[in-house]
Amino acid sequence: MRVAAVQHDIVWADREANFARLAPLISRAADEGARLAVLTEMFSTGFVVDRDDIGEPTGGPSSSFLSDMAARHGIWVAGSCPETAPDDPRPYNSLVVASPDGTQHRYSKIHPFTYGGEDRHFRPGSKHVTVDIEGTRTSLFVCYDLRFADEFWGLARDTDLYVVPANWPESRRTHWVSLLRARAIENQAYVVGVNRVGDGGGLAYCGDSRIIDPLGNETVAADGESIACAEVSPQNVAEVRARFPFLQDRRS
Repeated sequence: MRVAAVQHDIVWADREANFARLAPLISRAADEGARLAVLTEMFSTGFVVDRDDIGEPTGGPSSSFLSDMAARHGIWVAGSCPETAPDDPRPYNSLVVASPDGTQHRYSKIHPFTYGGEDRHFRPGSKHVTVDIEGTRTSLFVCYDLRFADEFWGLARDTDLYVVPANWPESRRTHWVSLLRARAIENQAYVVGVNRVGDGGGLAYCGDSRIIDPLGNETVAADGESIACAEVSPQNVAEVRARFPFLQDRRS
């Protein structure tokens, strides 16, 4: 399966502007043969964590945009957005994966970023989600989750690909790159990490999006708005794990 990491800028708190910006990038990813196009964390708003009105209903404009793009291009499209549930006005940071047939899958970010205030305005999720995308077992995480290796370990045996959209600031870019590569190598799985570029909320973002294979080899996005594409093979995951059977030595 060919995967595209769609590295993009975000217009702060302006959904329609971001939909207009992203539509041609998703079209380009499809033209380049991608079966899964991954956008960033909070792709339609930016990492807005200081407003009580930023949430939208489940199935609202952001997830509808993902489904529209998936149906139009016949591919899977993923990105996170703030979605509320009827029992609480605080949104989840919800990673939505839209399939070409209209089905949506959701993972709610388990670890709100307390250092940035996300915990004060967002609800934490509690369940891991793994989706079969055209035969590729794909486990979903969001940004700050990347720091918690045990969450990834727990899903490793049933995962070929980890998807991690983010808004990870330039000031900690070394952490982003190092942790992405570590999660791929230690779990012997592919990792696609998709980070935004530009400025938002007083922070600068430099992208560094990449697709990493089970041995740590990387396909890296260019600077600025760009797309990195790579092939993801469940067979390769199985072969690497058979050749280097490290997972069986884990004690937990």
